[in-house]
Amino acid sequence: MIDQLAWLEARVTTKPQVAIVLGSGLGQMADAVENPQVIRYEDIPGWPLSTAVGHAGKLIFGQLEGRNVVVMSGRAHYYEGHSIDKVVLGVRVLARLGARQVILTNAAGGINLSYHRGALVLITDHINLQGTNPLLGPNDDSLGPRFPDMTFCYSPRLRALAEEQAHHIGVPLQHGVYACLSGPTYETPAEIRYLRIIGADLVGMSTVPEAIALNHMGAEVLAFSCVTNMAAGITNEKINHEEVLETGRQVREQFISLIRSILPKL
Repeated sequence: MIDQLAWLEARVTTKPQVAIVLGSGLGQMADAVENPQVIRYEDIPGWPLSTAVGHAGKLIFGQLEGRNVVVMSGRAHYYEGHSIDKVVLGVRVLARLGARQVILTNAAGGINLSYHRGALVLITDHINLQGTNPLLGPNDDSLGPRFPDMTFCYSPRLRALAEEQAHHIGVPLQHGVYACLSGPTYETPAEIRYLRIIGADLVGMSTVPEAIALNHMGAEVLAFSCVTNMAAGITNEKINHEEVLETGRQVREQFISLIRSILPKL
C-alpha cells in the first residue's frame, strides 16, 4: 500500500475528501466529476485490475458538488482470484490519501420480497460469508486496532443523512442487510432460502471486505445496493450479468441524483 500511496501522492493534483466506489452498471457516475484527472489502474504499480464486465478500471479525481472526490470506476473482486488484501487495497490507499468518507455501491440480488428490480437500498449491516476477512494476519497498528468493533460499520450519521436527502429529492430508498458470498456463481434457490432465514435482505459478491477495511481505519462508510435482479428461486427466470448491467443503467440517474444531494451535506 505504501508504494501505491506514494505513487498517487506524486501525481494527484487534488487530494480527495470523499471516495465513491462504483458497482456494476453504475459507471456513468464518473462522467459527472468536474475537472477530472483520470488514472488507469494498469498505470499504478501493483494496483489490482478489475476484469468484471461493467467495471472500467480507473480512478477519477476532481470535484463534485463542491467536494474534492475520487471515483473508483471498477473494483477488484475476491472471485477474480485476487487475495483479500488486494481486494481492499484501493479503498485503503484512498482513505490514506485523504478520503475519510467513502460511499460504496454495488449491484445486488434481492432476497427481501418487498423489494423490486431497480430498487435502491441503503445498507444498514452485513453478513460476511466469503470465508475470509481482510484483517487476517499480523495487524498493522498504524491502520487500526487488532479487534475493531463492527457495531457501526455503516455510519449511522451518514445513513440518516442519506435517508433525509432521499426523502427531500423524492428518490425511493429501502434499507436492508447485505450478505456477501465469494461468487462467481449466483446463489442457488436453497442458498437464498438459507440467507433469508439468517436475516439477509440482499446478496452480492463485493462491498463487505472494503467496509471492514475502512471501518478498521476509522473511515466513515455509506453503502448502497441497486437491486438488479431478484435472487434465485424468487422468480422462475434465470439470472444473467447483462440483466444486472441493464438495470444499473436504468436507475443510474436516480442514484447519481441521490449521491449529488448527499455530498454537500457531508
